[in-house]
Amino acid sequence: MQLLRVAWALTGAAICCFLLLLIHSRLLQEGQLAAGTCEIVTLDRDSSQPRRTIARQTARCACKKGQIAGTTRARPACVDAGIVRKKQWCEMVPCLEDEGCDLLVNKSGWTCTQPGGRVKTTTAL
Repeated sequence: MQLLRVAWALTGAAICCFLLLLIHSRLLQEGQLAAGTCEIVTLDRDSSQPRRTIARQTARCACKKGQIAGTTRARPACVDAGIVRKKQWCEMVPCLEDEGCDLLVNKSGWTCTQPGGRVKTTTAL
């Protein structure tokens, strides 16, 4: 009799675990992002001007509380909302490892300077 009760309890626990996994997979269906992640939705490049390329990208992010969509290591990422609020763009480490970051004078964005002297300028909307 005891063995039967244990078997039923284990069966019930297994069914509960299965249902939780099923519910979790339904919540994270294709097209939904996990919390704290971003993906690039569109990327447009305009090279019509000599020696200048204008790139515009749109990212979709699912940021956690206190975070907002930003840029880290030249990729979209969730960053601390205070960085964006204070416009201290270089604090989110937007440039690649070998690049230097500088704020634009009016704090509307930042520049990433490569060792060879090439400069990439990013402005925030």
